[in-house]
Amino acid sequence: MRDRFPLLVVGGLLFTFILGNFLLRGAARGDFADTLSTYRASENGARALYLLAQESGLETLRRATDLQLLDEDSPATFILLAVEVEGAREDDLDETLLASGRDAGLEDEKLPHEGLNSLHSAELNEEEREELLRRVQAGHSLVYVPWGSRENPLLDALEVKLSKADTSLPMRTLVPPLSSPYTLGVERVEAKVQAYLELPSGAVPLLEDAQLGRPVAAVVPHGLGRVLVVGAPELAMNQALARADNAQFWLSALRALGPGPFEFSEFHHGFSNERSVVDFAQRYGLHFAVAQLLLGVAFWAVSLKRFGRPRPPPESIRVGATDALFAMSRLYREGRHHAFAAGLIARGVTQELALSAGLPPHAPASTVAAALAARGRTDLSRGLGALVRQAEEPSNDKQLVRLATRAAELRSRLHPTGPRAPTVSTEEP
Repeated sequence: MRDRFPLLVVGGLLFTFILGNFLLRGAARGDFADTLSTYRASENGARALYLLAQESGLETLRRATDLQLLDEDSPATFILLAVEVEGAREDDLDETLLASGRDAGLEDEKLPHEGLNSLHSAELNEEEREELLRRVQAGHSLVYVPWGSRENPLLDALEVKLSKADTSLPMRTLVPPLSSPYTLGVERVEAKVQAYLELPSGAVPLLEDAQLGRPVAAVVPHGLGRVLVVGAPELAMNQALARADNAQFWLSALRALGPGPFEFSEFHHGFSNERSVVDFAQRYGLHFAVAQLLLGVAFWAVSLKRFGRPRPPPESIRVGATDALFAMSRLYREGRHHAFAAGLIARGVTQELALSAGLPPHAPASTVAAALAARGRTDLSRGLGALVRQAEEPSNDKQLVRLATRAAELRSRLHPTGPRAPTVSTEEP
C-alpha cells in the first residue's frame, strides 16, 4: 500500500473550505427566514422582539402549526406579524398608487418574500380567521400587525379600515394620546408608518402621529376579548426596537394584554413541524444539500482507507502463515506435484498482469500478453510468454524454484517502486 499522506492533505484542505463556507452561512443564518419572522435576524426580521419579550420574563413561543384547531382552555395570545389574509383587497387603488410609487420594501403594498419563501408562506385562511375571531369573542387577546393598507376580512370583522400613509414622508414620531396600561412608560415612538387606522366606536387609540393626529396603533374590542392592531409593521422590526421608547411600547402592550404565553405564528412565514430533505434543499439551497451528501460519502470513503505505509502483520499471523507455507510445500514435494505448482504460479502472475492490462482476471495468457504489448509494456508481454512456456517444463524442485524466481522478477517490473511479496496459494491438488 502506498503512502496516502498527500490525499490526507488534500482532504483536509477540502474539509476546511467546506467548513468555512458553512460557518459563513451560519453567521447569516437569520437571512433565510421571511420578513418579520422571529427567526430572521437581519434588519427587517422580528427576532429582536421575540428575544426582548423572552428576556423580560414573558412566556414566548413560536407556533409552527396552523390556527384551525385551537385549545379553548389555553390563555395564549397569538401574534400575527405581517401575516397575509386570504381575500385581501384594495378598495382605493388611486390612493395606493399615488402614495407607494411602486417601490420595494416598506413602501410596497405586497409583503416581500425571501427567495422561495413565497412558495411556503401561507395566508390566513377562512377557517383560521373564524377560529381566531371566535377565540377573541370568548375573552382572549390577539395582536395583528398588517402589512400595507389593503383591507381584508379580518379587519372587516373588527370594523377597522386602513388608510395608506404617504411614504414620501420621513420617519414619524408617534405619541400616546392618553395614558393607559398599554403605553406605560412610553413618551414617544419612532417608526415608519404604512397605514393609519380608522377605528370603530369603543376602540382605544394607543399611538397617533404627533403632527397629523391620526391613530397608528389601537386596541379594538371584539366580544369579550380585544385585538391590538398596529399600522406600522416597521415598529416590530429589529432595526426599530433601539429607537426612542419602541421597545418599552411592546413590553407595556404585551403585559397589558395578558399574562401569556405569547405565540408568534411562524407557520404563516413558511415554517412547519414537518421537514424533509426536499424542504431543506428548497429553503437553504440545493447546493448545500448536495454538499452534505458528498461530505458524508467522502467521510465514508476515507473511513475505509488506512493512511501510511503497510504495517507488518501480527506475529501470530506471520508464524501461522509461515508454518502453512512450509507444510504445503512439503505436500507438493512429497507428492511430486511440480507441474501443478508451476501452473499455479503462472496463473497467479497472469491474473495480476491481466488487471494491469485492463482485462478480467480469467483472461488467457496470450490475450494478456497481447494487451500488455498494445499498452507499450513489451517487456512484461515477453516475460509472461516465457514464463508460461517455462511453466510446462518443471519436473523437480530446482526447476520450480527457477520458475518462481522468474515470476518474482516479472512482478518486480510491474511494481518498480517496491515489489510485493509473492503470494502463495494454499489450494490443494
